[in-house]
Amino acid sequence: MRKVHPEFAYQARELEGQIEGILGDPPDHKNYQRMVQALVGEYADGGGIEDVNMLAFALVDHIEFNNPKALLAEAEDYEFGDAARVFAMAECKGEEAAKMYAAIADSMPDLARQAIITAFLHKNPRKWDDDDQSLEQLSANDDGDDIDDEDVASDDFAQMFDQDGE
Repeated sequence: MRKVHPEFAYQARELEGQIEGILGDPPDHKNYQRMVQALVGEYADGGGIEDVNMLAFALVDHIEFNNPKALLAEAEDYEFGDAARVFAMAECKGEEAAKMYAAIADSMPDLARQAIITAFLHKNPRKWDDDDQSLEQLSANDDGDDIDDEDVASDDFAQMFDQDGE
């Protein structure tokens, strides 16, 4: 298991939620496919929403990865990385998806780098370790020492506002 940047972990969780939301309950696979095809078409034409999660959503069903270890290493830094290197670690199958992959490499390489890694993490959840960011986990070691037991103003503080000098 490897640690990834918290933002990548967040984006991978968001992608999962987005996929489940589009599929619905019961799953509507036709609606899901229409959504993916629309996004792929927009990105292939050089447009599309500049959003990591939307781009990862367009990629996730079409992308194949050829260097998982290197992609995991790239997932340690969200902001900075070699986009060309990440593009070389994956490819998209299908004519329209391959056209999209080439278009995003030219038009939004840094965003696409993040989306490729997000899609990889989504498809390979057992290869990385997600820090538990739940409130229960965040408060597990909180001994409450940052909370004042007294809600009463000290005498020195109160005297600063005492205009009569009492």
